[in-house]
Formats: sequence, structure tokens, C-alpha cells
Amino acid sequence: MKLSIITINRNNAAGLDKTMRSVASQSFREIEYVVIDGASTDGSVEVIKSMESEFAHLKWVSEPDSGIYNAMNKGIRMASGDYIQILNSGDCLAADDVTEKMIAALQKDSRPSILYGNMIKCFPDGRRMVDKCFAGQEVTMMGMFMGSLNHDSTFIRCDLFEKYGCYDENLKIVSDWKWFVQVIILGGEKPQYVDLNVT
Repeated sequence: MKLSIITINRNNAAGLDKTMRSVASQSFREIEYVVIDGASTDGSVEVIKSMESEFAHLKWVSEPDSGIYNAMNKGIRMASGDYIQILNSGDCLAADDVTEKMIAALQKDSRPSILYGNMIKCFPDGRRMVDKCFAGQEVTMMGMFMGSLNHDSTFIRCDLFEKYGCYDENLKIVSDWKWFVQVIILGGEKPQYVDLNVT
């Protein structure tokens, strides 16, 4: 099973370096890493080039885009993994073995369409909060009015983007929320939860 991790970046070289290092440190090695840079001018491209040797399967581009969802869709179209995780610049994986554990959970649950775990939110004052999202409860429309799955701690089976389409690029924000509503609420896909700090 191959995982494609997609990182979107624009003029955040320090955050990109942090994110790329967390992916490179994973014990699970069957990762296709896709970096979509929005024509950064702050040294981000140099960060990508300096890290190229750390990855067996790295694809990247640095070119203008029309927004974050255009960049995400570009990454999705470049990806060839069985599952996709979107881990944007500045985000990082919670531990070196977290991908290995998520893949094991996918195989245990017979390749669910969506598998999600926990996201640790880190605040400027040093506080940390573990966001468990729906924590395995049924995802309803009322629940989606209150929140959404955190895309950085969610593994999405790649064929869902073929079945339901990619993110709506007409929206500047919440396009990922709209996509989850289309797929889970309207499409009937059943997300699976694992109580694991992913990002």
C-alpha cells in the first residue's frame, strides 16, 4: 500500500522545512511525497532541493496557482498513492512511527474510504490541545455544522477524488468542509477513526 502525502506551501520556508523533515523521519517508507509550491520567493525552493535526497519518491513543482484549493487539486492530480494525506507547510507528523500505525489501521479495517485520527493544536502560549474531531461517532449534518474532519490527520482513499471530484476552487475557504459533506453526508461514505495523535 502506498501513501501520497501532499504539502502546499507559499513563502513559508521555515514551516516547509519542518514539515518535510517530519515526513522524511517516518519509519514507513512507501510514501510518495508531493510538494506544491506557489512560486515562493523566500528560499522555499532551496529547502525542497536541499531535502530531495531524503525521499525515495518526491514530486514537486514551484509555479503560480490561483489559491490553496487549486494547489491542493494540483497535488491530488499528481499523486499516485492508494491514499492521500494533505499535510500543509508548517504542519508536522506527531511521531516517527505515526504513518506506520495509520497504515496498519487501514489494513486492519479493510481499506476504509476515510481514516482519521487526532490533531494536536499548539498555541503560541505553549498550550496544547488534542482535537479528536468526531472521535468515532457518526458524522451527521448537524455535526458538520459544528466542525469538520481535520484534513491533515485524515487519510483519504484516492479513488474518492475520482468518484466525487476534487475541491471546489471557487471557494477561498471551507472547500474541504464542502467536500467532506458531499462525500460523507450525501455520498454515504463511512469514515473510520483511530485514537492516535497523527499531526
